[in-house]
Amino acid sequence: MGFNKETFAANLRAARAALDISQEELARAAGVSKDAIVKYESGEGYIPGADKVLAICRVVKKSPNELMGWKEV
Repeated sequence: MGFNKETFAANLRAARAALDISQEELARAAGVSKDAIVKYESGEGYIPGADKVLAICRVVKKSPNELMGWKEV
């Protein structure tokens, strides 16, 4: 159960789209840079730290497992 950038990117894009918010709005609400959100959503950026994942999860109302594509146990 490792980190898959492509899965995280796709799930993050879908979660943001479902809320109909921009990358800038998500970045501001989560306390990260817009550049970081762009990189996370492209799947080409660096791996976000746990603090960033949790902040994003709070904004998009998803669990870390949902964004990572991991099955709940």
